[in-house]
Amino acid sequence: MAVKQSLVALVLALAVAALPGLPPQACPAIPKSAQLTSDPKLPDPFSFFDSHRKVETKAEWACRREEIGQLFQTYELGALPPRPEKVTGSLANDTLTVNVTHEGNSISFSVGVQVPTTGSGPFPAFIGMGGLSIPIPSDVAVLTFNNNDMALQNDATSRGIGKFYQLYGVNATASAMMAWVWGVSRIIDVLEEVPGHANLDLTKLAVSGCSRDGKGALVTGAFEERIALTVVQESGSGGAGCWRISDAMLAAGVVTQTASEIVQENVWFSEAFAQYVNDTAILPFDHHMLAGMVAPRGLLSIDNTGYDWLGPESVWGCMKTANKIYQALGIPDHMGESQAANHTHCDFPAEQQPILDAFIGKFLKGEATNTSVLETADAPLGFVDSDWIDWTVPKLH
Repeated sequence: MAVKQSLVALVLALAVAALPGLPPQACPAIPKSAQLTSDPKLPDPFSFFDSHRKVETKAEWACRREEIGQLFQTYELGALPPRPEKVTGSLANDTLTVNVTHEGNSISFSVGVQVPTTGSGPFPAFIGMGGLSIPIPSDVAVLTFNNNDMALQNDATSRGIGKFYQLYGVNATASAMMAWVWGVSRIIDVLEEVPGHANLDLTKLAVSGCSRDGKGALVTGAFEERIALTVVQESGSGGAGCWRISDAMLAAGVVTQTASEIVQENVWFSEAFAQYVNDTAILPFDHHMLAGMVAPRGLLSIDNTGYDWLGPESVWGCMKTANKIYQALGIPDHMGESQAANHTHCDFPAEQQPILDAFIGKFLKGEATNTSVLETADAPLGFVDSDWIDWTVPKLH
């Protein structure tokens, strides 16, 4: 752990120089021997990890966001490798081929591309984790990413299986979801090099997935800053839900997915995460901060109150809290949460269509739509802010 945290500290130190408005060494690095302290409430996203110094400016938030990303990599998701040595590709017959070479190893993978047949483009595009289960307008392209091919997620025996691990080795710390982030980044790398960018507007890219793939969509939106809009559908615990709130639901007798269960079910999270799942209060973050990493870009979480396993109370409280990060940045309408009443898992209710259209309109088409939405069919779902939040929301300048 000490070696890993030393590397994290180096990454953070190098990142400081790129932050506007901050002098060198202004960003604290994660200490080599971090001391984690228990906090049963949702951790303060506006306090730096070790010094507890408060974030006061947007430039400082950029530093804090980087720190949060490193914390997630260290304690929950595993390390996200940088761009590899060589990335090439081509587009032919509605198929984007991605070729990657790194340290003598090579892989190739394919992505289905559906570009609108009417209109002149360049078109905005959704990248679907394993496909899409939300309705997409006819003037928006769809790229289908086989994330299982990149990192398998059948069950707990899937660790280290997939093309990502062929490239980086079975001992790579990256979880399946972090491997998917890496794969989406390579898709965008190739699109940037394809002549005419495949008639796609690469400033208007979105990512979406449902359930387990919704978890992956949120992690991708958090770590890949070239994504303009992230749409997370019914992702539950480990996605839009917060670990601490899910644990409280289970303690209250609600049968819902928690961290201690999820690490036994599948390989979405790193092996290192397993040592914290029985006491999530010790984690220096929760998923309101993962969602906050998407800011200032667009984020819409669409959910379903009908499945206790998905932790609707956890998701509601977690995303309401995540919106406070957007409030601090002065853009609360860049992030929304909508929970519809019970329906089949991953079906898309008609009543959520105007909300989805508004987010697509604003972030993929440049339209002046109303994206102010924090709503649930079962309000207040037992979540009380004062029970979970003991910090204030600053107005960052």
